[in-house]
Amino acid sequence: MITLRRSEDRGLADHGWLHSQHSFSFAEYYDPAHMGVGNLRVINEDRIAPGTGFGTHGHRDMEIVSVVLSGELAHKDSMGNGTVIRPDEVQRMTAGTGVRHSEFNHSQSGHTHFLQIWLLPRAEGLTPGYEQKAFDPATQRGRLQVVAQPGGADGAIDLNADARLSLGRFDGDETAIQPLDPARLSYVFLVRGQLEVNGHRLLAGDAATLESETQLRLSQGQAAEVLVFDLAH
Repeated sequence: MITLRRSEDRGLADHGWLHSQHSFSFAEYYDPAHMGVGNLRVINEDRIAPGTGFGTHGHRDMEIVSVVLSGELAHKDSMGNGTVIRPDEVQRMTAGTGVRHSEFNHSQSGHTHFLQIWLLPRAEGLTPGYEQKAFDPATQRGRLQVVAQPGGADGAIDLNADARLSLGRFDGDETAIQPLDPARLSYVFLVRGQLEVNGHRLLAGDAATLESETQLRLSQGQAAEVLVFDLAH
């Protein structure tokens, strides 16, 4: 079964300094039909205005992944990390027993565009942790590259959740076919461009949930950048 979620049906929060589109219920946006998929709880597509950002705030018992699409995101946290996340980089923060952090766009001229992703961790009360890595877009050309998974094998970020995240880029005849475990869930989020997912046409911001499917086919891309999740049911 394949269920589509169109970009225009997402929740929207426009605070002036922050424009955020919510794939699932978040903050003041609540839709009981869209509370998450499997252990995936949040995908917020955020655009932060120049010179603004999220002040220091706390999280616990969540795996938080950030993927910067354009601009830069400055990060500081109570673990002592002070970094800048740039395009083609992926950040993972394990909130665990509790962590406080801030995220800012220090540019005075351009917006920061990024994805904020929350997953339920493999256990509560984990020790807080942080990891950040850059991934070469060329290695995602016409294929899916795993960028986060448990154990961090093959150069991926170590994810403390029963999930695997992959990034891919597709144009023209480039096609990827991947077997799926029908006992798990797959969630495909199109970051940019256009792409066919098992014959369904997706535009930027659209998503597809695959349940009890045995194969994922990505094809007919037009400047497509896609994020694929393998998730616990």
